[in-house]
Amino acid sequence: MKKVLTYGTFDLLHVGHINLLRRASELGDYLVVGISTDEFNIKKGKKSIYTFNERKTILESIKYVNEIIAETTWEQKVNDVKKHSIDIFVIGDDWTGKFDFLKEYCEVIYLARTPDISTTETKENIKKP
Repeated sequence: MKKVLTYGTFDLLHVGHINLLRRASELGDYLVVGISTDEFNIKKGKKSIYTFNERKTILESIKYVNEIIAETTWEQKVNDVKKHSIDIFVIGDDWTGKFDFLKEYCEVIYLARTPDISTTETKENIKKP
């Protein structure tokens, strides 16, 4: 079985998230998704609309996702790859090069982002009168 891993906050779920999850799942047989905890998001300077547990519940309902893990630090990725026997690490190409250190442990793939959609833009559009 080929296992794939990706991470994200996955707040205000949109088509870009679904495209990433679908494409990641197509690379293997089992998709593990790390979701940033509320505490980790605060450390990153982010504030989610939905709580970790709400985001987890939403992602658990998506057919492409097999398992959810909590992302609590930047440094946990190597341990997660080892612990979950990951073959492929996948993330959006806005992170190109950032996770090349994982190539020692698994294949690393940077997927092109869905054009014209982002959670940040969605939040900004909601705030507009």
